[in-house]
Amino acid sequence: MDDLLTIGAFASRARLSAKALRLYDRLGLLPPAYVDEVNGYRYYRADQVERARLVALLRQLDMPLARIAEVVGLVERDGTRAAERLAAYWAGAEERFASQRTLVAYLRGRLSGTESGMEQTYGTFTVETVDIAPQVLLTQSRHTLADELPAWIGASLGRLEEGAAACGGATGAPFVVYHSEVSMESDGPAESCVPVADEGAARAWAAEHGRAWETTVRVEPAARLAYTRISKAQVAHPQILAAFEAVERWIAARGLRVTGPCREIYFADWDAAGPEDPVCDVAFPVAS
Repeated sequence: MDDLLTIGAFASRARLSAKALRLYDRLGLLPPAYVDEVNGYRYYRADQVERARLVALLRQLDMPLARIAEVVGLVERDGTRAAERLAAYWAGAEERFASQRTLVAYLRGRLSGTESGMEQTYGTFTVETVDIAPQVLLTQSRHTLADELPAWIGASLGRLEEGAAACGGATGAPFVVYHSEVSMESDGPAESCVPVADEGAARAWAAEHGRAWETTVRVEPAARLAYTRISKAQVAHPQILAAFEAVERWIAARGLRVTGPCREIYFADWDAAGPEDPVCDVAFPVAS
């Protein structure tokens, strides 16, 4: 006990409050070296000071508690890996901040009553219509939030395109249908779709793989789409909201009626495309 510090003495040395230390204990980030069973007093070792200060600094970055525990746990074993985990977290945070900055620009334009906050930020959009024939679709659906959506789209379309090869090949560009809003509060569902040539083969492939991946086959009737074409840079959220809003305004101005859920149609090689290359059509099915 002689080499242990009371919580007050340890808090002073670590430049933290006793309240913060009790919180770190409850969260499992910095348990005391010894707790008196009689009075519940906490005692710490002097060599825990550095860990306490590190936890406090990481919390200032709004790092999730599980991530803090991971980084702190790596420090003693492999400082380089701990630094890499921190760098990866911050890269993701900066990406989120950039997205939030553009969202703020949009909201300022909307709240101030200007013509369109999004269009001022990202430019105008050209909206056109196209008629599509009936098509057999190999699909996978999932309830997902916005932060998980890009990874799921890539994985699900990859699986469906592999399946299309066993179903006479793909007959059109893959696309994603949003049956309800996907955001950080709303989880859709979203539906990835690949048009295929052979309905019978598609149903057989779906029966074999459907349980694992929620794969189904449906036949979509002929439809007219109102759409605008956007670049790879514009696909990111919230930039893509401007495209959806532009198409909706165009539809309303012409007295048309939306007849189904909106979609994103991916017609280009995503990996090979540059930021300004057109890669996606944002579309709504419409009727007079």
